[in-house]
Amino acid sequence: MAGQGEENKVEIKEIVVEVEGAGRLVVELDSERSPETVKAILNALPVESRVNRWGDEIYFTIPVEVLPEAATEDVEVGDVAYWPPGKALCIFFGPTPISEGEKPKPASPVNVVGKVKGDVKLLRKAEDGATVRVFQE
Repeated sequence: MAGQGEENKVEIKEIVVEVEGAGRLVVELDSERSPETVKAILNALPVESRVNRWGDEIYFTIPVEVLPEAATEDVEVGDVAYWPPGKALCIFFGPTPISEGEKPKPASPVNVVGKVKGDVKLLRKAEDGATVRVFQE
């Protein structure tokens, strides 16, 4: 039967993040954890912003304003999240200044929206003020 089981199918969406001087990452979005946040991010694309470094995290403002949605401080290397207080997208690639050990810790709870596919460590080359572009191909 056509359409049967469609409601259980999760559509995988990917976005590209290009960071000047560091490279290009593909992010697989997870709309199960923070569906409204993912939808708002996709609707805002394409985006161009400027990188801020905070330890082994980059974050940059995006034209999205959503409330905390399943917000957490429990993130892993490679996680991509929206930080509601800063209206920013964050990508974690190692410890932040408030981490205990090697695990990243955000400044405050974030809405996790996806995971980097590939080597997130290339972001170690990212510098404050670098141009970042986010788009779908």
